[in-house]
Amino acid sequence: MSGTIGIVGGTGLYDLEGLTDRVWKRVASPFGAPSDDLLFGRFAEQQVVFLPRHGRGHRIPPHEINFLANVDALKRAGVTTLVSVSAVGSLRADLAPGTFVLVDQFVDRTLRRPKTFFGTGCVAHVSMAHPTCARVHDALAAAGQALELPMVRGGTYLAMEGPQFSSLAESKLHRALECDVVGMTNMPEAKLAREAELCYATVAMVTDFDCWHPDHDHVVVEDVVKVLLANADKARRLVADTIPRLAAHGGTCPHRCDRALDSAILTAPAARDPEVIAKLDAVAGRVLA
Repeated sequence: MSGTIGIVGGTGLYDLEGLTDRVWKRVASPFGAPSDDLLFGRFAEQQVVFLPRHGRGHRIPPHEINFLANVDALKRAGVTTLVSVSAVGSLRADLAPGTFVLVDQFVDRTLRRPKTFFGTGCVAHVSMAHPTCARVHDALAAAGQALELPMVRGGTYLAMEGPQFSSLAESKLHRALECDVVGMTNMPEAKLAREAELCYATVAMVTDFDCWHPDHDHVVVEDVVKVLLANADKARRLVADTIPRLAAHGGTCPHRCDRALDSAILTAPAARDPEVIAKLDAVAGRVLA
């Protein structure tokens, strides 16, 4: 059996129904407080951990999410595979609201968020050339096909700071950069998941066309929420169908997500700061021990 499967729920997804032996538990992190308690449970025989990215009740805006604590807490909870569910705006005419996009690339335009677990005292550089796990994509794509969901495999997610929606000029720029969807939450989440050696994938739920579209010249939260409510049930069914597919494929990751730190750390052992190393016990303990 695979390790624990983690699910991060975005806007509109604050709980994960269908789990047995459910218990919400606080997991402490040296990087601060996660967005919420973690929901531990089982789906059939598979251990699952769920975290609402914005907290239950949607308390935390995108720019104030403690991504370091979220990913660290999930790793401490035993998560080895992480499925991230996120609401996004579409930057393409053929990606209509209601479409699910399996993102495989990111452009990070966030401005003020801590983006790495490493720093002075322990320097590391991981590869982000291919930031998502094809094995997890395979499972999600198979589940989406089985459920007959409107799904597109492959796409570039532009992460903007927020919390405001794009200006028209920004929206046109994002399209000129050949990005496919725009959101506020998957960076630095994807970078941190790679540093934590997690198999990571994003399911982007399109809620609107962003303001570039002549028929949708501004984004209204009320309209976004309507699509979110319709998407949320589909997202839950997608996750429920994906979990057993992921559980069926245990062992090491064929794409080496679980070995991302093998040659990433540059700081010589004698020069490493013990306090920094202590904080990295969950994220990088495999290579620092």
